[in-house]
Amino acid sequence: MIGRYVSREFLSLLPLSRHELDRDYLTRNRPELLEELWADDATRVVVLTHGTALLADDGSLRLVTPSAVPVTTLRLYLGKATAEPLLGVSVAAVVLGDDEAKALEPDREKWGNLRSIGSRLSTLDAGLFTVALALVNWHASHGFSPRTGEPTTPELGGWVRKDPEGKEIFPRTDAAIIVGIIDGDDRILLGSNALWEGNRYSLLAGFVEPGESLENAVIREVFEESGIRVVDPVYLGSQPWPFPASLMLGFTARVDPNVDQVLTPDGEEILDLRWFSRAELKASLGEVILPGHASIARAILEHWYGGPIEDEIDW
Repeated sequence: MIGRYVSREFLSLLPLSRHELDRDYLTRNRPELLEELWADDATRVVVLTHGTALLADDGSLRLVTPSAVPVTTLRLYLGKATAEPLLGVSVAAVVLGDDEAKALEPDREKWGNLRSIGSRLSTLDAGLFTVALALVNWHASHGFSPRTGEPTTPELGGWVRKDPEGKEIFPRTDAAIIVGIIDGDDRILLGSNALWEGNRYSLLAGFVEPGESLENAVIREVFEESGIRVVDPVYLGSQPWPFPASLMLGFTARVDPNVDQVLTPDGEEILDLRWFSRAELKASLGEVILPGHASIARAILEHWYGGPIEDEIDW
């Protein structure tokens, strides 16, 4: 059974929680920071377009010098690398439009999606891609003030946006719980979402509502999506999931043995639910598609399973 405490073993399974980056927040206050970075050939830049990042031939992030990219409307300061080979180097990020991205690298195979490659990236690259994508997604949705409707502009190295009155808007992160639900026979519950193909299954998850604790969110979301009452939510660990702006908080929970339980998909978000023993899950690998290797759902599933699950998923 899964233990009661956050463990280094479990945290090591979370690819997008890795980082080797000092976010260097005090440096963000320098008014000419981005100009200074662009004047320094030692600066390295993560290049994004449409949620993908520029890759090197070996599949790592291809970090370029500032002179290799046009001065775009959105530039971000990510911080300083804390590990070799870029120890102490300042790292920025830019977003390119279609024409600019094509001019830099026309081969679409050289642009990688974080869902697909996150688990294969180095610790440094995984952290850089994750924070850059999270910030870019926030900027894309906050071009206007939610208070006044007035345009906002990036400040502090891209970590704040300001409206014309000088009111600051900070990046938001949406808390979401995700749960490995275990029954009395040590089986795990997986569901198929209405937005997926019918043979794709994952753990149940949902956003934390205002005024709600994480534990209560676990109990409520599981019941709403499956009709199952659970007890004893146990926190495992967390992972950022910038699609577009979530922090996934991983739990396990046990089926309440004192309540008659009937699987009842909500019919809107969850269309099908299935219990799996370890043997049944292994036998179904040619039939069902499991969560991608970069997701915390995969980590919780493999933590319950007892080791890596050998399938062909690549997202």
